[in-house]
Amino acid sequence: MKIMAVCGSGLGSSFMLEMNIENVLKKLGVTGVEVEHTDLGSATKDMADVFIAAKDIAGGMDHLGEVIVLDNLLDNDTLEVKLEDYLKDKGLLH
Repeated sequence: MKIMAVCGSGLGSSFMLEMNIENVLKKLGVTGVEVEHTDLGSATKDMADVFIAAKDIAGGMDHLGEVIVLDNLLDNDTLEVKLEDYLKDKGLLH
């Protein structure tokens, strides 16, 4: 499985989100998941199984498939809840 962190420019905030996702996966004990980051303009549907982004750019991501939307990129508690729900739904976490 691959998760892509997305932001408007693909630099600081998506890289920070990538690290936060990796921390959440580690906390949940999930292995074998690849995490990368990119900018919205470069993102394509085949780049990942799920994309995670802030609410302000999520409206432009319908073409990518599954998107986890965060109101605040710094809210790791919400990231953990949403990612945990997604992984349980996909059978990757019990």
